[in-house]
Amino acid sequence: MSVLKSIFTWWNGSTYGIRFTIAKRGRFVGQDEFGNRYYEAKDTRDSYDPKRKRRWVTFNGYAEASKVPPDWHGWLHHTFEEPPTSAPLLRKRWEKEHRPNLTGTIHAYRPKGSLARGGERQRATGDYEAWTPE
Repeated sequence: MSVLKSIFTWWNGSTYGIRFTIAKRGRFVGQDEFGNRYYEAKDTRDSYDPKRKRRWVTFNGYAEASKVPPDWHGWLHHTFEEPPTSAPLLRKRWEKEHRPNLTGTIHAYRPKGSLARGGERQRATGDYEAWTPE
């Protein structure tokens, strides 16, 4: 089943097709703290822009774009010429660490009263007046 999954599904990691393309035309650039691996084309032959080399990411596990940290996102989109392995993005002291989008996972935020948390809400207090049409 794992072989079929690698051939036909792109959302569970890289397919054999992209692995072949990267092995043939790409070079490994680096890896982020989530285990995602980044590659750059050896030349501009298959690029959409003849002045820029094509860049790829292969995700560690489920393919979710929000799993790419800001420094690698900038490199993938040619905002930064040098990869974060050679020119790391300077972080301000007030910046938080990058977290992927957790919506739809067991780690998603579930406020009090949500159905995913049992649906129990606090009773309303006397400071609320319901609107009624006149």
